Amino acid sequence: LFCPSAVEQGPVRGEDPGARLLAGLCVDSMETRRYYTPEEVAAHNSAGDLWVSVFHRVLNLTDLVREHRGELTVPLIEAAGQDISHWFDEKTGNVKTRIDPGKGIRLPYTPQGRFLHVAPAEPTANWSTKIANPWWQDENLVIGKLTQKTRKVQIVNVISQQTDLLTVCSEETISEIRDRYMEYNRHASSYTWKKLAQGTFVLLDMEKTLAENGVVDESEEFEELGIEDDFYYPILHVYFNDDLTVA
Repeated sequence: LFCPSAVEQGPVRGEDPGARLLAGLCVDSMETRRYYTPEEVAAHNSAGDLWVSVFHRVLNLTDLVREHRGELTVPLIEAAGQDISHWFDEKTGNVKTRIDPGKGIRLPYTPQGRFLHVAPAEPTANWSTKIANPWWQDENLVIGKLTQKTRKVQIVNVISQQTDLLTVCSEETISEIRDRYMEYNRHASSYTWKKLAQGTFVLLDMEKTLAENGVVDESEEFEELGIEDDFYYPILHVYFNDDLTVA
């Protein structure tokens, strides 16, 4: 989906002026997921495509930065694609504070630089106290959650014997893993998914996770034994249903 507005608007500070034209895509048109891997968040690391994670929530700040160009969005741009949970107090969810040694009062602690919606240390006419919902508390900016743990899984096409290695989120259902597999096989919805258990192929429940389907994560055991996790990944087998009505 081409997005004319992405080209018509001028570049934001820190953004490659030609990036939008080359991409020609609306960030909002991208498929959203319930869970994202850290690598997926890290891929959105520019002013024109800016995601961050805060306490396992993934926020899309692209439009926010575009609407509030200026000095206060610079720290956000510099942190694009990163986890910035350390900017905030885990108990309150607000910006961390500390007692200012010079003023003897509690002020926001922003060593990375004061950023958008953080009150200034000194009174100023440019600061509005009417900000009811700072961006880090705006649920409209949240596009999903950051996974607690990633897993790697091999998908084997029984007919072609093609094997693809996917990095998935441990919280994702098999159906959501199938959506990721669509990048490798656009007919993935026309396949039946099974696992091999004690020499027998067992149908997977598409609405359950790998763990709930009995596909155990043994990475910690392999690590304790000093065996690289690259040595073993669980295998899911996909069987073509001879139905191309779903593409």
